[in-house]
Amino acid sequence: MARRRKNRTHLKGAGATAQHANDGAPKSFIIKHGQVGSSVTQLVRDIRKVMEPNTASRLKERNRNKLKDYLTMAPTLGVTHLLALTVTDVAPSLRMIRLPAGPTLSFRVERYSLMKDILKTSRSSRSMGMEYLTAPLAVLASFPPPSPSTPPHLPLLMKSFQSLFPPLSPNSMSLSDCRRIVLIAYNPDRGTVDFRHYVITVKPYGVSKRVRRVLEGAPKKSSANSSSGFLDLGNEKDVADFLLRKRGEAAPGSDGYESAASSASSAAGDDGDAVSLADDYVGRNNKKGQKKAVRLSEVGPRMELRLIKISEGVPGKEGAVLYHEFGALHIWHIMMQGLLMLRRRDLRKQRRDEQEKDPDEEASDAEADESGEEANDEWDEDEEISEVGGSDDEHSEEPGSDEEESDDEPEKRPPTKKVRIRGKR
Repeated sequence: MARRRKNRTHLKGAGATAQHANDGAPKSFIIKHGQVGSSVTQLVRDIRKVMEPNTASRLKERNRNKLKDYLTMAPTLGVTHLLALTVTDVAPSLRMIRLPAGPTLSFRVERYSLMKDILKTSRSSRSMGMEYLTAPLAVLASFPPPSPSTPPHLPLLMKSFQSLFPPLSPNSMSLSDCRRIVLIAYNPDRGTVDFRHYVITVKPYGVSKRVRRVLEGAPKKSSANSSSGFLDLGNEKDVADFLLRKRGEAAPGSDGYESAASSASSAAGDDGDAVSLADDYVGRNNKKGQKKAVRLSEVGPRMELRLIKISEGVPGKEGAVLYHEFGALHIWHIMMQGLLMLRRRDLRKQRRDEQEKDPDEEASDAEADESGEEANDEWDEDEEISEVGGSDDEHSEEPGSDEEESDDEPEKRPPTKKVRIRGKR
């Protein structure tokens, strides 16, 4: 019988195309370092959830791991960004590092909310499903356009957040891949950056909530009656009681039902919210060309970030400070930074020259050292021989010396003991 070829693990068709499209996508590490609490640890997990699938979701940090270890290992694995969270005396701190050469942006986390906090406050709970199989869409809002009056650090801040997420390619992107949105909004009044995370939902347009429930099916709850996906109409005498009348309230009409004008207020959305689907979308009855209402449901996390510093290079090899929140840099500070950078560059060059030394020169130096040692050894042997000869002449003149007796009788040395080594069998 012929051996069956294993081909289920190979990507074919659309899977191979998606994998090829994600080859140039930015990849990230989100870590925590230092002593942090349980809330910051959960915030790290939530940010990893936002950055999926182009991040290491199951990365485990150890207490002995330093930030330098991640900076050394990340470029080898093709990681382009490193987000490090820690806790300072003032507030939690976030550093966004562009690998392998920088720059490094330092933020202070003014306020934050976790995913579980956002889901608890929402009216409708939402389960984590297939939305995290594709990368989110990055939306930058309220950033001032480039102009001579624009602060120079804002374009760099905008580019840094934009490079965290894959670039949009409308020609090759599928509509079903647009499942999430990350909103990064600049607040000019407070000078902070707001970070929000939403899930895109599509609703039927121009129908009331009751009709929408009939079209979409019953919500999935823990009860046994609604888990099957069918509506429970056991308490209603007619379908019109469910569609046209509010439960527990008297209708404005004489017959007890709502009119067309009263039901129009409960319709989902207006003309500005309605869009025509350019392609089939996920969900029930979301076909191409249908008119639907698009909604954004916030799932968290939520952060308010304040930019503190922008510096060249990475931690441990930092260069000049490009921006600082606490005022402009003095001229002496800039001069000291330049001198420090020159000193570090000279030291690296000196170490590199020592490591790249010519092997022929090293071999000649080693031969010179060996020849000098041999010359010293010969001179020492001659000196020892002359001393031994003089001592023999002096002792030969004395009669009955011990050395003459020793010539007649050879020296008896004690037998050497054999060393036994016992090993475990």
